[in-house]
Amino acid sequence: MTGAGEEAEMTTDTYAGGLDGAVIAVAGAAGPAGRAVLQRLARAGGHVVAADADPERLAQAVDAARYDAGGADITGEVVDLLDLEATENWAARVEKDHGRVDGLVHVVGGWRGSASFPETELADWDVLHNLLIRTAQHTTLAFHDGLMRSPGGRFVLISAAGASAPTAGNAAYAAAKAAAEAWTLAMADSFRKLGGDDLTAAATVLVIKALVHDEMRAQRPNAKFAGFTDVRDLAEAIADVWNASPQEVNGTRQWLTPRP
Repeated sequence: MTGAGEEAEMTTDTYAGGLDGAVIAVAGAAGPAGRAVLQRLARAGGHVVAADADPERLAQAVDAARYDAGGADITGEVVDLLDLEATENWAARVEKDHGRVDGLVHVVGGWRGSASFPETELADWDVLHNLLIRTAQHTTLAFHDGLMRSPGGRFVLISAAGASAPTAGNAAYAAAKAAAEAWTLAMADSFRKLGGDDLTAAATVLVIKALVHDEMRAQRPNAKFAGFTDVRDLAEAIADVWNASPQEVNGTRQWLTPRP
């Protein structure tokens, strides 16, 4: 993994919207969804800065995505997103090294569930609160001002249909996703109020039922994964956020699966 400073001269003052030349941070980049996002954004000409807490998995993700994207500009940095100061320092480095930051994609995932509502373990809530809410809070607070300074800043959160239709065994997960959605919409309201008629930044939520990738299909060849979103389709939907005006996407929930 290499530092991003080498690209500062090339990227500064060259971005006019869209993905070509955009500087985009991806939080939680080491998983299957993160890898797909890294590759898609880089193939579109973005300068992608990936972060994850697991150094080995992050290095593998960055190397694989860089190879798949034909040697594209993807760099990685190990960041503890549960540490607000560390997250703020990461955001500051991205903007300093590249001259600006044009996007933040939050693909930090995690799931805990139970057989019934009374069997819910509140320890699951503690885990999901950190993974799904706290990391979203820290990254959005750290990147908010930088995204406002961009001519096309975007924040994208991945949520789940369960946030709108919780089931008995998914209380903690659904509640965490709903909280992360509310936080994102509050960020969107901040962009709206601060941007006014000159709105350039946007925060949006992409809603899925669940994700599926090639490894899952190989492990369960007879499964249909009905309503699931392939990680490549998710990456495509994320890329499309930069193709829309901020007025179109700011403060919206975009459904990639049928509404429950």
